[in-house]
Amino acid sequence: MVIQRDLGKGVPSILDRAYREYKKHLKVEEIMSRNVVTTTTDAPLDEVAKTMGEKHIGSLLVVKYGTPIGIVTERDLLSRILAKGIGLKGTIVDRIMSFPLIKICPTAEIKEAARTMIQKKGRLAVFECGDLVGIITASDLTRSIPEAPETLMTVDEYMTKKVVTVNESTSVATVARIMGEERIGSVIVTREGKPEGIFTERDLLSSFLAHERPLSTPVGDACSSPLITASPGISIHEAAEMMATRHIRRLPLVKKEELMGIITARDLVEAYAK
Repeated sequence: MVIQRDLGKGVPSILDRAYREYKKHLKVEEIMSRNVVTTTTDAPLDEVAKTMGEKHIGSLLVVKYGTPIGIVTERDLLSRILAKGIGLKGTIVDRIMSFPLIKICPTAEIKEAARTMIQKKGRLAVFECGDLVGIITASDLTRSIPEAPETLMTVDEYMTKKVVTVNESTSVATVARIMGEERIGSVIVTREGKPEGIFTERDLLSSFLAHERPLSTPVGDACSSPLITASPGISIHEAAEMMATRHIRRLPLVKKEELMGIITARDLVEAYAK
């Protein structure tokens, strides 16, 4: 199924132009997530995974002696633990967390936030006068990307063309290992060779690790389906609008039922940061 946004054509109104100009100068404090969930360095990873899954978030900031010092993400759980066959129980946050935190000021413009995120390769902790006040993720930025010359480029230049696919009968355990080894956040699930759905690291956390559901489950029974797709050639801005509207972070690109690539929220941020 290919979904494309009709952004409308014609001469923009004064209000349209004013809104577009306003979005170009959005501040970090206007788009950041203020409800920051934290953990501690000695917290067991099974509890961390459960918290992420239940709250449908991809990271926890790590606090030691009351001070935020690092971050642990769903990608850390996949690549550093599950992919290596290490159990979550008995392993603590200190073993896999990333530090120091990547910090940004709440009054910084979102263009600066995008550039910092790409350069430093991580989520941004927002600090004001030394106090933690929020967090910025690629999804936060994607929802706020303005219509600008750099966002009118097509997704083709930024999409990943080599997409990892798995058959619907593959177990979730195998899929988790593949995602961890390849350091990717999703796989496309196929049925009879055709793209059928998508399974993401968030699905693993929310549907399995948070509820101790058996990882022997076929991924075809756990993936999101039908697959939301778009055609190659759409603009960065169109892709960002589609992701925001559909509440997704990855958009497979399909042409004549053939999977051509995939664009992610981070890819869109990278394009906007140019």
